[in-house]
Amino acid sequence: MRRAGPTRETIAIGDRVKLSLFEDGSASIEELLPRKRALSRRAPGREAEQILVANPDQSVFVFACADPDPNFRMLDRLLVVAERESLPAVICANKLDLVQARSAHEEFGVYEQIGYRVLYTSATTGKGVGDLRRELSGKLSVLAGPSGVGKSSLLNRVQPGLGLRTEAVSQATGKGTHTTVARELLPLEGGGYVADTPGLKAFALWDIEPNELDAYFREIGPLVKDCEFNDCTHEHEPGCAVRTAVEAGKIDVNRYESYLRMRSGETFLER
Repeated sequence: MRRAGPTRETIAIGDRVKLSLFEDGSASIEELLPRKRALSRRAPGREAEQILVANPDQSVFVFACADPDPNFRMLDRLLVVAERESLPAVICANKLDLVQARSAHEEFGVYEQIGYRVLYTSATTGKGVGDLRRELSGKLSVLAGPSGVGKSSLLNRVQPGLGLRTEAVSQATGKGTHTTVARELLPLEGGGYVADTPGLKAFALWDIEPNELDAYFREIGPLVKDCEFNDCTHEHEPGCAVRTAVEAGKIDVNRYESYLRMRSGETFLER
């Protein structure tokens, strides 16, 4: 692994490998087997891919309904990567106890309308924890989301005794603090594993070209064939089926703005 160089991650949590076993009980990794898929991003501060988890069966993107406020721009970027990797995605709207249920359903309901499963949970009251437990059972799942949204608290509710450390959101900054400091696979009593990941402060896309993006937005992709121009950017061209759908209220304007920001390169570069 050291010979691969400092900018290349040759192995990641979730990878499958071939081992040589020795008589003293130790082992060495001989071969890294091909990955089926991976949840990855551009490594902060350098031009390289950072694999968060390899070979997951599904992703669970956890965002708080409040404290901190949901970062839908980050959620949209995570969903783009999931779509590119053909990785089933579940959205978990946590801290439901801090808001009116109706407002949470209004905010996250946009994603239900385009076909994503959304779980509404509260690690404080236990609301929705049973649904999350069933969703995780028997699968290798990756939990990802910003700091302070309650990923570790939820996992402690899903399986008491995991003993994951939790901390409150900073009252001074309104942001979460990192309690998970390393990626690891945690075995679940009901079968399967869950990969708890450190809270994300940023999520920059890796190896996705701007002209690919429309295919990774579920509500935009099917309309591309109806645009007047084959190379339509869906920004200003006449006869654009996507902009027509936005104006008619068939595509959520915030999701459309997320698309435009990604297309313009905002999330392809570290700011």
